[in-house]
Amino acid sequence: MNDQNVYTLINQQNGNLAFKIFSFNNNSHFDNLQRNNYYSIIWVKQGEGLLKVDFSEYQFTDNTLFAFSAYQPFMFSTHGKISGVAIQFHSDFYCIYQNPADAKFTTALFNNIYEAPCFGINQETGKRFDFLINELKHEFSNQENQEYELLVPILKILLINASRIKDKSNQTSTKIVDSSVPYILHNLKIKIEHHFKKKHSASQYASLLNISPNSLSKLVKSHFNKTLTELIVERIIIEAKRELYMTNKTIKEIAWSLGYNDEYYFSRLFKKSTEVSPQLYRNSVGFGKAELN
Repeated sequence: MNDQNVYTLINQQNGNLAFKIFSFNNNSHFDNLQRNNYYSIIWVKQGEGLLKVDFSEYQFTDNTLFAFSAYQPFMFSTHGKISGVAIQFHSDFYCIYQNPADAKFTTALFNNIYEAPCFGINQETGKRFDFLINELKHEFSNQENQEYELLVPILKILLINASRIKDKSNQTSTKIVDSSVPYILHNLKIKIEHHFKKKHSASQYASLLNISPNSLSKLVKSHFNKTLTELIVERIIIEAKRELYMTNKTIKEIAWSLGYNDEYYFSRLFKKSTEVSPQLYRNSVGFGKAELN
């Protein structure tokens, strides 16, 4: 289905959204809490406002690109009009967790809990994205071919470009921050990556870093705009989502692998973070079946 501003591809097997690209000229699409079972790339070309996402808030202006993962809660609050383009796709359409070669850029773009899910783009990048977006729309308009084979390759190029730009943006912004703060938080990120499956409390990480829990919590809050506990839980939930998508492990097995002996406690934690149960997440987002060996 498509009209001048909306191009939509539906999964004929289950009726769910597979891929969608559309233009917008107001905030009606995003002025209420979004928690979708698909990924979203939103480019605000003109306008400014406040992004509310997870436990954080970020101011944005013209030419800001946003990347939201499946079930990540977000909404835009604006006083005036915003305009731009949005691309939404289901993980089954673009097998985002199944290609190991894509893991680096997809994690940096969609699942990096340490960075804001948005970044500014310059005029040159805007032209490049406009070209890729027009190519996506052109694929829909090709009446001779209704298989849409080029949608995924073009989308992949766009995502890789966005990931690289976000990475450069983060590197630039880090240079102006007090080096004493990122150093210990860099170590914190390493510790969380190494221990999140076994260590779940803020005090455990404070002990690993030889700093008081209160001091570490203040640093985390000031730099990441979220609590240390939220940071740890977000990393656990990201891994849980990957397990639910990529494997056919039971919920109990996944809970156990993440350090939870009580699968019901784990399920409550997952639902509190995502507002859906682990089983519903698996059913709606899907998981790698026989393709994974």
